[in-house]
Amino acid sequence: MPSTRESKANLIVEIIIRAILALIFIELEGATPFIRKIHLDELWLYKNPRSDSYVPTSVLWPLVFITPTVIIFMMFMIHKDKVDVSQAILGLSLGLSLNGALTNLIKIIVGRPRPDFFWRCFPDGEVNPELECTGDESVVLEGRKSFPSGHSSFAFTSMGFIAFYLAGKLHVFNAGGRGQSWRLCIFLLPLVIGLAVALSRTCDYHHHWQDVLCGSLLGLSISYLCYRQYFPCLSSIHSHRPYAGMMPYMEVDGVRNNDQTQMEEQIKWI
Repeated sequence: MPSTRESKANLIVEIIIRAILALIFIELEGATPFIRKIHLDELWLYKNPRSDSYVPTSVLWPLVFITPTVIIFMMFMIHKDKVDVSQAILGLSLGLSLNGALTNLIKIIVGRPRPDFFWRCFPDGEVNPELECTGDESVVLEGRKSFPSGHSSFAFTSMGFIAFYLAGKLHVFNAGGRGQSWRLCIFLLPLVIGLAVALSRTCDYHHHWQDVLCGSLLGLSISYLCYRQYFPCLSSIHSHRPYAGMMPYMEVDGVRNNDQTQMEEQIKWI
C-alpha cells in the first residue's frame, strides 16, 4: 500500500497532467486551422444554411461536466465509498481533458470546412474568382474546424464514462446483473443522450456526418480507456470496485479464488 506522502504526490501529479491537457485545449481553441483548398465543384457541400445550435455550449458544458459528477456523488451518498468517488472523478477528469486536447489538435490539423462554410465565407452570397472569404475572420476560422465534432466527442467521453461506471456498479455484464433489463436500460440511457447530442450536430448543419461519427468514436474510446485506468473490466465480479479499493480483496499472489466469498460480497454491494 502506498504511504500517505506517496498518495499525495501521486495526486499532485495527476492534477498537473489534467491542468496541462486543459491548457492545451484552451490554447488550441484560438489556434488557426489548416487552410484547406476548396474547389468550385465542391462548394455545394458547404452551402447549407447557417442556424443556431440545437445543443449550444451553454447546455453542453453542464451536461458534460455537471451531470456525471452529480451521478458519481449520488453513488457516494448511497455507499459512502470515498475511494470510489475519488477514482471516478480522476477517471472522468482525465477523459474530458484528454479528449479536449486531442479533439482540438485534430481540428487544427485537418481544417475541414463546416457544412455552412459558404455562408460564413461569403455572407452576401457573392463568390469572387479567387474564393477569398469576405466574412468575419473569426467566424470563417471557426468554420474550418468541422472534423471531428467536439460536441460529439465531449458528449460521448462524458456519457460513455458514466455509462461504464453505472454498468460496473450494476454488474450489467457479469453474472450478478445479467437477465435484468432495467440494469441494461440504465447503462444505455447515458449513451442515448450522447447519441442525441451528436446527431443534433447534423440537424443544425454544424457538422458533416463523418465528423459526428469520428467524434463519437473518439469520445467513446477515450471514455473506456480512462475508465479502465481506474476500474476493472465490466465482466469482472469486482466491477463495482475501483482498483484502488480492491486491496482488502487481494492476496499477495493475486485475486482470491474463493468464488463463493466474492459472489456474496458482490450481492451484498448491489
